[in-house]
Amino acid sequence: MLPLVLFWSSFGPAVTASTVLQDAPCFVDDMVAALHDATGNDGELVNSSLTLLGICRESDYSSRPVLSELSVGIRRNNRRGVEVLYPAAVLISEEDDQENIMVTFDLPQSPLFKLKPVLVLAFKSPLTDGELGVTFSSQFLQPNTQSACISGGTMYILLTGRSSEGNVDQKWKVSVQAKSPNMKENLKDVLIGGKSGSNMTPLLLFYVDTGTDRRPGSSLASLETSSLSFLCELRRFLDAVLPQHRTEPPLLRLDSLQSLPPLALGLSTSETLLVEIINSTAPTIFSFTSWSSSQPVHPGQLALSPDLLEELRQRLEKNEEQIKEMIRQGMLPNRASEKLDRLKELSAFQRQEPAAGESQYCAFLLLKALQTVTRTYNMQKKLRATRAGPSTRGPICGLGSLTVSLEKLLLGPQSADLNNCRGSCTFPLTNSNNHAVLLSYHIERGDMNERGPCCVPLAYDPLEVIDWNDEGSFLSIKPDMIAKECGCR
Repeated sequence: MLPLVLFWSSFGPAVTASTVLQDAPCFVDDMVAALHDATGNDGELVNSSLTLLGICRESDYSSRPVLSELSVGIRRNNRRGVEVLYPAAVLISEEDDQENIMVTFDLPQSPLFKLKPVLVLAFKSPLTDGELGVTFSSQFLQPNTQSACISGGTMYILLTGRSSEGNVDQKWKVSVQAKSPNMKENLKDVLIGGKSGSNMTPLLLFYVDTGTDRRPGSSLASLETSSLSFLCELRRFLDAVLPQHRTEPPLLRLDSLQSLPPLALGLSTSETLLVEIINSTAPTIFSFTSWSSSQPVHPGQLALSPDLLEELRQRLEKNEEQIKEMIRQGMLPNRASEKLDRLKELSAFQRQEPAAGESQYCAFLLLKALQTVTRTYNMQKKLRATRAGPSTRGPICGLGSLTVSLEKLLLGPQSADLNNCRGSCTFPLTNSNNHAVLLSYHIERGDMNERGPCCVPLAYDPLEVIDWNDEGSFLSIKPDMIAKECGCR
């Protein structure tokens, strides 16, 4: 189990154990993915990554060469070879007569300190307010003084550390100072959370070349769990390609919805059920019920027959081609192509050798994700065509888009388009029944005391939720969730 990260401050109340790692299962994997994407093909840091990583565009103490080398190594070895060491405790304090803040990291001893570490101050969500120039000074850093430029969008501050010889006590002391004295309160806010809710988590990152002898201790977190990487990459893919809505409706917990009894997904799942799920066009939500990042991912496995495996492969190829066509048409961002290739690689389903049970499961999840994406854009296209149709009067009863936010711990997407029916129900009525026709006729003759026909959903699609918890993965089907047909009733 990972040690708790404790904060104490002489200038504010004590901040208890950081829950960043438990709240965000993909926390470390997201950071490594950001480093993977930080450099271009020429090995230089791309401008779009500078803000994310808190790198100053012009700095006398720039750590760009080391960070660029780290990024190239991660890219070359496909994100393998990364180890993370978590502090046992962190002490944040200040002295009254000084403008700087002292941060002490109590680190466990590890042979990895023979390598060059990178101290990462990571935030649960991007910082949003203002700009802040910060200087870090310590004998444990190389060079001893380094700068960071924090602004809206910054999620990671990376400082290159000094490798150690021998088994020495690892208690790092780092002095932090705002470049503008009047910005010290902002610096405190960043370090301890405060009003910004930044929720900073410190860690040390080591890059170990493949083939190097690795002896991780109990306090290390390895990123070589293929299931974890696949699930996190799947979430990033869905975040990148599904429409994002700026407005945030009130959160809705999935467990508050009526649902059919959950169905376990595993080696004992019946072939009939798997065929139904693969053929289903219902959108799919991927959700974590209770998954702490201190626990290993429980890999899902399926045992598909050769015929169903071939059908799954064909459907994957068809949906993949549809996604690529959307990218070519500009409906999806270009980066979606690289993420899709990464997902295929992690699932290992396209390799020549027979697909293993875990690989089958990843391929199954990938198919459901691609089906959700293609269905979303096909529905949007249908709605746009309906709105663009000729009309000689006000909007008539028809289907419209309605996005509802879901609970926070979704793998992705974090919202679902449930659709809704809007428009008038006046003569001539469309898609109505006899009751609605007679009711409308009666009201138009002058009886205004009765309720007129309303534009309401007549048919629904279900929403499929693939849930992970400590015991494995389950499929929950939420019936009557997505409106698909409207009429006057």
